[in-house]
Amino acid sequence: MFGVEPICRVLSAHGTKIAPSTYYAAKSRPASTRAVRDEWLKPEITRIYEDNYRVYGARKVWRQLQREGHAVARCTVERLMRELGLHGARRGRKVRTTIRDDRHERATDLLRRDFTAGSPNRRWVADFTHVTTWAGVVYVAFVVDIFSRAVVGWAAATNKRTRLVLDALDMALWRRDRAGRPVGPGLVHHSDAGSQYTSFRFTTHLVDAGIDASIGTVGDALDNALMESAIGLYKTELIKPGGPWKNLTGVELATAEWVDWYNTTRLHGEIGHIPPDEYEALYYSQNHTELQVTATT
Repeated sequence: MFGVEPICRVLSAHGTKIAPSTYYAAKSRPASTRAVRDEWLKPEITRIYEDNYRVYGARKVWRQLQREGHAVARCTVERLMRELGLHGARRGRKVRTTIRDDRHERATDLLRRDFTAGSPNRRWVADFTHVTTWAGVVYVAFVVDIFSRAVVGWAAATNKRTRLVLDALDMALWRRDRAGRPVGPGLVHHSDAGSQYTSFRFTTHLVDAGIDASIGTVGDALDNALMESAIGLYKTELIKPGGPWKNLTGVELATAEWVDWYNTTRLHGEIGHIPPDEYEALYYSQNHTELQVTATT
């Protein structure tokens, strides 16, 4: 091991003049305000990253810090995440699972790529995907409310028969009813032209529930783009990093946890960087206030 003085002499001999006192002064100098701030922020950034399935990039980590009352620049979060070796999840390619059946009459497209809604329970989108496990393929179906991006229903099975998508729909109806927000007339259920969604059994169920069916154009993923995006997040944030998967039970348990996080905690940029449940609560709170004002005037 060389001491400080010999090293400084060698550096000076090669044109880089530095005195030993300079080294000792730098070593004893108190840490800068920025360095102290960085050391405090790093554990907070790591905590947020770990608590959110390790999928948040700098933008969402920064947004969560803001929500917790920490004033920090986004560029600072980006820099510190690079230093920590943290990065957001990256999406992969989509695998086609839905197959149309031309024997069934299809409903018209009521959305026409307009993925907006003025309130909850006005427009739902649906689709399903597959997960490869050691015990075979598991299929997972989802129903998403366009207004808040909330996953209102889901189901998993080892086959992709109509019962799969029916179970997802029934969960959505049950959850809304349990929350005291049952669906009313005029709800639109939008999906692609898969045989499960055009089957007599499924369409009859929609009619019985007072729901209007909507089917996107055949062979055009953009006609159900919002649902494609939600499934993409599911595969990127849970399935890809969480594998290998053993069986249906493992997928079901993990999906239940992910859906709860997705609805109650995950920040969604499309609705103002807040979770879906919070976004719906704000809507009902504001709507209730408006009704009270109207009633008293």
